[in-house]
Amino acid sequence: MKKSIYVILLVIIAVVFYFYETQRNEEVSQHILEQEDHQTAQQQDADGFKPLSRKDFLPSSTNQVIHHSTYSLSYNEKHEQAEWTAHVLKESDITNNDFKRPYFEVDDKVKTGAAHWRNYKKSGYDRGHLVPAGDRTGSKKVYEETFLTSNISPQEHEFNAGLWNRLEQKTRYYAKRYDELYIVTGPVFKGKMDEIGTENVTVPSAFYKIIYRQDESGNGKMLAFLMPHQASNSPIYDYVTSVDEIEKQTGIDFFSQLPDDIENQMEASSSSKGW
Repeated sequence: MKKSIYVILLVIIAVVFYFYETQRNEEVSQHILEQEDHQTAQQQDADGFKPLSRKDFLPSSTNQVIHHSTYSLSYNEKHEQAEWTAHVLKESDITNNDFKRPYFEVDDKVKTGAAHWRNYKKSGYDRGHLVPAGDRTGSKKVYEETFLTSNISPQEHEFNAGLWNRLEQKTRYYAKRYDELYIVTGPVFKGKMDEIGTENVTVPSAFYKIIYRQDESGNGKMLAFLMPHQASNSPIYDYVTSVDEIEKQTGIDFFSQLPDDIENQMEASSSSKGW
């Protein structure tokens, strides 16, 4: 009888601790976002120009949204990976620091449990970053934070090291040219797709990246890419598309915080002119 009571008490304690940790993680996550937004608001100049903040344009989500120190994500439990990541990339984030690549770690902020890195082992697929480690070389801490399993998707090696890598490098070029960008990245789950590992991590059929910038007057400009998940030697500009098309493929609403007329105009564009 006493043994049964002890077991019940241990279960109760475990459940209470789980909910406490979950609530604490959510509060910390939200505080990070609010703090960043507050800091950018303080940098607003006399003309009303404010630097970009993650809070400005977070995409829609019906899943858990997590805010890490320099990027946010929406975790899709069904596919065991993020459906989108969002981060602001500044020229100052890109340095020549050559940090040692750390081991991948499971993201303990995912309530349903992020996929383990072992799912990728001997799967034939790379652990493909969504927020690139190369976008976070300003400090070792933020660099290592990109090595959470909630920030990776299964990618064919030739795609990851080829076309996708070229897009990441071009994005950093844009950041150096325009000083700061708002970037949304994610996988597309359409058609017949493979799964890997014991947790059935979905292998996406395509990947997208949406880049937004604003000039000194606060006027915005978008550039969107949609790339089939396969090796290609074609120029990245062959994969320029509209945000409308990515919304159609993913069911996610992007940049809804913009005034409707501006949003509709920019999201319908599939041109790289002006970049």
